[in-house]
Amino acid sequence: MIGAQTPDTSPARILVVDDNATNRYVLSTTLHRAGHEVVEAQDGTRALEVLQAQKTLPEVAIVDVRLPDMTGFELCERIKGTPETASVPVVHISASAISVRDRTQGLNRGADAYLTEPIAPDELLATVTATLRYARARRRAESLAERLHRLNKVTLALYSATDAQTLVTAAAEGAAAILGSEAAAVLTSPQGGVLAAHTGGTGNPGARLSELDLPSTTGLPGTAGAVGASLRSVPGGQLPFVSGTLTGHSALLLAVARAKSGRPPVCIALPPGSVRAPEDEELVKQLAHACALALEALRTYSEEHALALTLQRSFLPESLPSTVRADLAVRYLPASEHTEIGGDFYEALQTPAGLFVAVGDVAGHSLDAAMVMGQVRHGLRAYAAEGHAPEVVLAQLDRLLGTVEPGATVTLCVILIDASAEVMYVANAGHLPPLLRDPDGATRFVRSHGPLLGLGLPHPPAVEVAAPSGTTVVLATDGLIERRHEDLGDSLDALAAIVAEGPTDPEGLCTHLVERLPPDGSDDVALMAIRLRECRA
Repeated sequence: MIGAQTPDTSPARILVVDDNATNRYVLSTTLHRAGHEVVEAQDGTRALEVLQAQKTLPEVAIVDVRLPDMTGFELCERIKGTPETASVPVVHISASAISVRDRTQGLNRGADAYLTEPIAPDELLATVTATLRYARARRRAESLAERLHRLNKVTLALYSATDAQTLVTAAAEGAAAILGSEAAAVLTSPQGGVLAAHTGGTGNPGARLSELDLPSTTGLPGTAGAVGASLRSVPGGQLPFVSGTLTGHSALLLAVARAKSGRPPVCIALPPGSVRAPEDEELVKQLAHACALALEALRTYSEEHALALTLQRSFLPESLPSTVRADLAVRYLPASEHTEIGGDFYEALQTPAGLFVAVGDVAGHSLDAAMVMGQVRHGLRAYAAEGHAPEVVLAQLDRLLGTVEPGATVTLCVILIDASAEVMYVANAGHLPPLLRDPDGATRFVRSHGPLLGLGLPHPPAVEVAAPSGTTVVLATDGLIERRHEDLGDSLDALAAIVAEGPTDPEGLCTHLVERLPPDGSDDVALMAIRLRECRA
């Protein structure tokens, strides 16, 4: 499957620089007979021109010390001093500069070896072989270090991916960057869709993303296996996620990895010539395994987020009360799946004193916040059902928090809509002010409020507000209107304008608000709209 590593004794392209044509002939003939390709130059200037013109650099330069335009020492320094040619080993030769001082100077000025003429053919070839062995080992080490650096960068990109689309794109582009070849990657997302990404090769490393009509990646050829990563050859025509020039190969290399038994694997497809040595194989397997681990982290987060969201929703009312005093509608919009769940909630219940409604928000985003929300909501229902006034309910909840969840804070606005008079009583513990739209269409905020719950501070009496038939009340958490770098006052003004032009029925108004103020995904949104009916005392 993987080609054998090129041995250190394999033929090489060698540059011979000597102003003596006979010497060049002798050296070139010896090298040709050993299988090497030889490029000749008669002086230093021509040698530098040859090095600049060659698409593939010589692997060794054999340089005579006595050249007509510059010394071999100077030529060596220029070769070593140019980044493009600095890696080319230089072997000095000379029939006259043969003293210890000469050889020392040559080595000190950059030469990798120094031979004195006449040179026995075996000595020349042995020196070239030794120089090649060292140079090739150094190039392999440098190349491996560079690819490991790329692997580290790609692994960081994989672990930073917040969704499966970003992950599969990073996998394909990472494989192309590490191996310098076209690459394709495919995986089964946490939501169950099969996503593929395919690069356009080294000249066009950006990956194209596509969704495949497949149940999962488990059924693809060559994907059977245990936990871990493997690399194998599979028929190219049997991989439906590859495209471009990869489809022209009769066989492709397929890296397959999974982090848990039974999971659909991550697959990376490569052209057969891209993996040439054992270290290449290990790099590809490490990349595939990093993809599998990153995907498993996404799956785990998605599962935990879904579980937490289900738990959070279980704390919210299953239905709204049916009452002759008002029509109600609510919306609950969780934050994006990349954000921890919050503690936003709403409540509505009929009590002997009237309709009791509330919208609140527990500080923070976590499962703990959702648990606090559940406790506050259940306490709210109990205190309201006992017939307490709104400000008393807030005081009771404040004591509850201090007892069971010290340190937790909650914003909460509660309203009691009187059953026998066209008034309502508003008690606000640090929450967004409720917005009223009067029957004539004018809007106003009830801005009176007290401290947050959880601080142990006294709460002022509820504010009595006129509530004639046809009045609309809007309660919301800050996720509906708060945006980074926007003034809260401007956001409240915008909310009032949108409510003023919206429908009168609560359901339509909730839909209108969500459409005009689409959440940015950073916070949950709890929204309640209430349309008051005629009081039947």
